[in-house]
Amino acid sequence: MSKLKFFRNTNYRAASLWDKLLLGLLLAVALAFTARAASAQGPTPTDDDVNRIAKQLYCPVCESTPLDVCPTEACRQWRDLIRTMLAEGKSEAEIKQYFVEHYGARVLAEPPNRLVTYLVPAVAILLGAFLLFRGFQMWIKPSRRETGSAEAAPEAKPIQDPYIARLEEELKKRN
Repeated sequence: MSKLKFFRNTNYRAASLWDKLLLGLLLAVALAFTARAASAQGPTPTDDDVNRIAKQLYCPVCESTPLDVCPTEACRQWRDLIRTMLAEGKSEAEIKQYFVEHYGARVLAEPPNRLVTYLVPAVAILLGAFLLFRGFQMWIKPSRRETGSAEAAPEAKPIQDPYIARLEEELKKRN
């Protein structure tokens, strides 16, 4: 029995030492991963960081309301989503792209292609003004063919519809 007691004590001491080393090693590894994950997240984004991006987005639900001032619950959730994405380390462009992919380009406060956005309406207005100008010119001034034919044959009677000629004759008889 003394051998068993001695054997148990030695194993206990040896196992205890190995257990302590193994436990210490596991704790060190766990702390290293925890510290690494915490440093990857970075500091939590402030309200100013969130609102800086939210000002550049419009609420997909409310019409013409920037995301940073919209009082709806949906907008609060989208601002929380922006905060989460910033905490994950996503850039401003990635967050905007996420919203465009999910809700369309209408959520952007500034259109993606500014040149086309401003050029197309300007060209349409100029084209419309030109067409109106030409239409008024043609309406007011007779064409050259009509004036040229009237000067060449002033005595020539224009060809009329027989119904109109008969109507004019009856009107003359009444007067």
